Amino acid sequence: MLAYTPEIAASTAQLYQKVSKVIPEIEWPFHAPYIAEINRLKRERDAVILAHNYQTPEIYHGVADIVGDSLQLAHEAANTKASIIIMAGVYFMAETAKLLNPDKTVLIPDKLAGCSLADSITGADVRLLRQKYPGVPVVTYVNSSVDVKAESDICITSGNAVRVVESLGVPRVICLPDEYLSNYIAKHTKVEIISWKGHCEVHERFTAQELRDYRVSNPGAIILAHPECPPDVLLEADFVGSTFRMSQYVKDNKPAKVIMITECSMSDNVAVENPDVEFVRPCNLCPHMKRITLPKILECLQGGGTEVTIAPELAARARLAVERMLAVPHG
Repeated sequence: MLAYTPEIAASTAQLYQKVSKVIPEIEWPFHAPYIAEINRLKRERDAVILAHNYQTPEIYHGVADIVGDSLQLAHEAANTKASIIIMAGVYFMAETAKLLNPDKTVLIPDKLAGCSLADSITGADVRLLRQKYPGVPVVTYVNSSVDVKAESDICITSGNAVRVVESLGVPRVICLPDEYLSNYIAKHTKVEIISWKGHCEVHERFTAQELRDYRVSNPGAIILAHPECPPDVLLEADFVGSTFRMSQYVKDNKPAKVIMITECSMSDNVAVENPDVEFVRPCNLCPHMKRITLPKILECLQGGGTEVTIAPELAARARLAVERMLAVPHG
């Protein structure tokens, strides 16, 4: 453990004031030395830290240079000028960053930071689907491995899925791998959706009855839900959208009380930016995101971590699917 000195206390005091409502004061002497050292080393090594919305507040607000959902991180990964990219997220996100920056060093602090959705399907599965549905485009959620992306025509995120599907101008598509996101897309387009039965282990645990119970115990609260949740959960919500759109909803509407039906740390991170909004936190944690910690990020900057490498032929095919997604207007 790094030492918490008076100098570090002084240099991080302003940051702690920002996050004090979501990080207990007793925890700050552990986090602050790592935050200070990480921020020093990343400048020295020309590194940039990308952090997903599900990262803990000390990472998201303390050391990240770029934050957002999968779509935002994909765009920013394509534009960064830094020579080293550290992905504070799960492995498929690091792969996407590498696809868009083949000449840069991409590191992930823990190679075991996986994803139940990414694990639900393989490239071989996609090839079998193409045989079953010849000529039907394959549209794949970025929450997927590089070998699945390589077998796909175009990628999507929860924030642009309907727009990307409709941009293809076809009567039906194969949409992989999240069944619930596919159901959501199908309700918002006339395009026929052929889906796969992959699920997010965080979002699939929410139930409609839970949301009804939240309403009883929190009258007047606004419920925001991620489209990876089961369909009956989405029907109970006041607003459905990607993590970016949920965050934007809170910022634009400033509801008195909000319940976010998504990964737990998301509420903490949005709460920091909206101190006048009360957050009720249904705390479903992603065990994979929580493998990323400040000590592991520091280890990356000290020469550790796992470097993400992708075979050139596989990368070229997968990159095309991601670049096609990024070419679709995202306004």
